[in-house]
Amino acid sequence: MKTTTRVVVIGGGVVGCSVLYHLTKLGWSDVILLERSELTSGSTWHAAGGFHTLNGDTNMAALQGYTIRLYKELEEITGMSCGLHHVGGVTLADNRDRFDMLLAERAKHRYMGLDTHIVTPEEIAKIAPVTNIDGILGGLYDPLDGHLDPSGTTHAYARAARMGGALIETHCMVRETKQRGDGTWDVVTDKGTVHTEHVVNAGGLWAREVAAMAGVYLPLHPMEHQYIVTDEIPEIYERDAEHPHVMDPAGESYLRQEGRGLCIGFYEQPCKPWAVDGTPWEFGHELLPDNLDKIEASIEFAYRRFPVLEKAGVKSVIHGPFTFAPDGNPLVGPVPGMRGYWSACGVMAGFSQGGGVGLMLAQWMTSGECERDVTAMDVARFGDWITPGYTRPKVIENYQKRFSVSYPNEELPAARPLRQTPMYDVFDGMGAVWGAQYGLEVVNYFATGDEPRFETPSFRRSNAWEATAREVAAVRGAVGINEVHNFGKYLVTGTGARAWLDRIMAGRIPKPGRLSLTPMLSPRGRLWGDFTVSCLNDETFRLTASYGAQAFHMRWFAMNDAEDVRVENVSDRLNGFQIAGPKAREVLVAVTRDRVEEMKFMDIHRATIGMVDCLVQRVSYTGDLGYEIFCDPMAQRALWDVLWREGQAHGMRPFGMRAMMSLRLDRFFGSWMNEFSPDYTPAETGMDRFISFTKAADFIGRAAAEAERETGAKRKLVAFEVKAEDADVNGYEPIWIEGDVQGFCTSGGYSHHAEKSIALGLVPADQAVAGLTAEIEILGERYPATLITEPLFDADAVRMRG
Repeated sequence: MKTTTRVVVIGGGVVGCSVLYHLTKLGWSDVILLERSELTSGSTWHAAGGFHTLNGDTNMAALQGYTIRLYKELEEITGMSCGLHHVGGVTLADNRDRFDMLLAERAKHRYMGLDTHIVTPEEIAKIAPVTNIDGILGGLYDPLDGHLDPSGTTHAYARAARMGGALIETHCMVRETKQRGDGTWDVVTDKGTVHTEHVVNAGGLWAREVAAMAGVYLPLHPMEHQYIVTDEIPEIYERDAEHPHVMDPAGESYLRQEGRGLCIGFYEQPCKPWAVDGTPWEFGHELLPDNLDKIEASIEFAYRRFPVLEKAGVKSVIHGPFTFAPDGNPLVGPVPGMRGYWSACGVMAGFSQGGGVGLMLAQWMTSGECERDVTAMDVARFGDWITPGYTRPKVIENYQKRFSVSYPNEELPAARPLRQTPMYDVFDGMGAVWGAQYGLEVVNYFATGDEPRFETPSFRRSNAWEATAREVAAVRGAVGINEVHNFGKYLVTGTGARAWLDRIMAGRIPKPGRLSLTPMLSPRGRLWGDFTVSCLNDETFRLTASYGAQAFHMRWFAMNDAEDVRVENVSDRLNGFQIAGPKAREVLVAVTRDRVEEMKFMDIHRATIGMVDCLVQRVSYTGDLGYEIFCDPMAQRALWDVLWREGQAHGMRPFGMRAMMSLRLDRFFGSWMNEFSPDYTPAETGMDRFISFTKAADFIGRAAAEAERETGAKRKLVAFEVKAEDADVNGYEPIWIEGDVQGFCTSGGYSHHAEKSIALGLVPADQAVAGLTAEIEILGERYPATLITEPLFDADAVRMRG
């Protein structure tokens, strides 16, 4: 066996073979795949083999579309058959919420180039005649849906990889992965040791165990999954064409033709995690014992939805495990803190997503970034706080909700609360309605009186409407207070700190006592972060950014480190409050002897507030006069007591994230992973105004940013006032201009201050002019929209800056 190579891929399922093929396709031929048994061992061989494009994340849907289109290319390259059946598929909706979800998904597909269609019950009866359409409101039809031969497809990937120069070693058990001092790896097997620059964990059912060899915990868990293949059914084999797929969310089932009968699988509520304490190494081509009792209710529902099943005999039951991450998406990319160690795991929909996963990981490895935003499947979306005790209940929850309606405002309850700040019990006693971000409990809004302590999940305006309006009014009319715990915070120190920040950040690095806003760019000029940089002194800086991007950003800092700089993640070692509104200054002056009233906009100042040593920044995401006040979490309750006590004389009220996201719309402020993400560039989003093109430093992404500055962006981020009714923009709704879809929304909502529905979105640059009339499609209806350029509040920024 070869003893030195550039990449070792561990695992010979469909994902490992896809990664191997795509690496060779992008020019890395010195690669080897190690499989402890035969290719397809684990969950690949017993998969139902279905594929589809439907996914709530648009980038994931696009990658699924790539995967499906790739199969014909594989057949042409290798001369092997993938056993493709492009039969189309329909997803059913039996209530208004499910139908709203399908309308929202169809709207996204308009600008993605996916040819899906909303269909009526009568059309469903013609498309999928075995379906009982009683109670069905409609469905979403996708002509790309289908199924394939799992084994044939995996071997086609493998042959294509071999044709590109890759080696595959089967019956080769990996025993250890050991990192050398120079960052390279020794992969120890029962056939010898392979020295490599990169290790890719595509271990599938054994990904947890493979990761543990490197001292890594990957949040994965296998679940038992069962599907049934029937005997021959005349209504199926007498058809002229193959019966399409049918996804029935109400019945938690998927159905397709299998030979002369049907295959139907279930995501049952009484589901069962498998191999809780580890996947046995000897497991491979076995199935689990049948457990029809577990899916009894699902089968009963399926008999009503598909009556032909009731008279069909059962030919076989396939019951096997496959792995999930806590949110159901794959875990892909460089593992934070582990140079040269890559994850390609948790791909539960391997034949829908495997090609896209392989392409993205290969691009990441060969060029340092992907062509599109892969945050939804980035392994760094989970931090080091995650544990098996958290993963397991979240995986169970995700399995149970696999076919459930996914609402834009939904907060899932499993494994909560896990991480709380010192203010949790105080806010809970004040009526807090909680959300979660990156494992941390965050207040969405405060219920008062008889208002329910939960927000009703909805695609339309929810029961949080009045509470949010109340909190917005408190901020705009007096002063509001909330925590600053959901910022990622980083301490940068050292003699080279300023020079390092000048290289990492595209914007101006401030002088002592000041702060600045700056984008962080990728080499291709994409947005890698949206940061506030605070200068305490020439060798000490504090950065703030999105709380949920901590592992992502720390990984980037480590990849671009310098010897004379230290970067620490202090996100949970600093906490405090934001106060905002016209009375914010009066409150602050009343609680400290330091001269905070002299602070200018974008100043940073140390102050003793009550008994607490604090760092005060004059800046606010609400667009109002505001201050961010940071302190040691151990003193946060004392800080709260003095701010809250003095604040009552000035009308202070607490506010949550629902109000914050409404307030930011008043000034068209973008937010991370909505307006600002690796899918977009500074010039497209207006972040180029924070780039310092005159500074001497050759910051990362400078060449790309300057090139775009020279040519101009092809699209621009703009704001629209929408004549919406009972639902507002959430994100990815199409923007119709002169009868064609020419843009899409990035986010939106309701401005309670201006009493207007607002949408932010990207349109062609030549259309981005005040007064442009358009239509924005929300839940299948087009609403008139007008492009606006003047902020809805404090248009000249006198209150925010004065």
